Amino acid sequence: MPFIEARHLIKTYGVGEQMVHALNDVSIDLERGEFVAIVGSSGSGKSTFMNMIGCLDKPTSGSCLIGGEDVANMGANDLANLRNRRIGFVFQQFNLLARTSALENVALPLLYAREGSLSGLTKQERFDHAKKRLEQVGLGERLLNTPSQLSGGQQQRVAIARALVNDPDLILADEPTGALDSKTSGEVMDLLTQLNQQGMTVVVVTHEPDVAAYAHRTITFKDGLVLTDQANPSRSVKSPALSQSFGVSS
Repeated sequence: MPFIEARHLIKTYGVGEQMVHALNDVSIDLERGEFVAIVGSSGSGKSTFMNMIGCLDKPTSGSCLIGGEDVANMGANDLANLRNRRIGFVFQQFNLLARTSALENVALPLLYAREGSLSGLTKQERFDHAKKRLEQVGLGERLLNTPSQLSGGQQQRVAIARALVNDPDLILADEPTGALDSKTSGEVMDLLTQLNQQGMTVVVVTHEPDVAAYAHRTITFKDGLVLTDQANPSRSVKSPALSQSFGVSS
């Protein structure tokens, strides 16, 4: 069974007296362990689709199953719990708290863990787990630095560590290199590639062809429809699928 099953997704918005179809009968399967790029121009529907599979929004009609759970029919609390359990987000602008350390930024999502082995951790346990994630992304010596003391690439690595801290099944990265120079962008994409090679499912939303080239598969949206869905021959070897959430050994 596919890890993500989107079936006949329709998302309609009212803009004045007009109805805009952000998604118009979109059906996509994503397998566990894939590295997928979602591309398209502004208004193509790619970000709306990411919001659907990221449990940030619900479709007007259709279904979206994540690990067998139908998110289209969930209430707000259930959606929030699923996001916290299964999905890590990476954004273009990092979204780090300016006055807190890298360690505190990464540990913060653990405060909201309500289910599973990471719920109810003590403060020290949260920091220990966050430290492992920062070490994983190469920032073990920057635990106490605030964002202003880090480069743009280092800040994005902190954001990736934060996305990993709840041991998610899926990383959703929305224009993760948009605020970085080309060299640093390559370093961030290399890190996402390494995570994927270790079994993490990665979906990147981007308008940059060089970023999409890192993925095994590129899905192109246009006018709320899937225009193309193609494998990337140069990245044809997929990472091994995992039967459980990605984790780091102690």
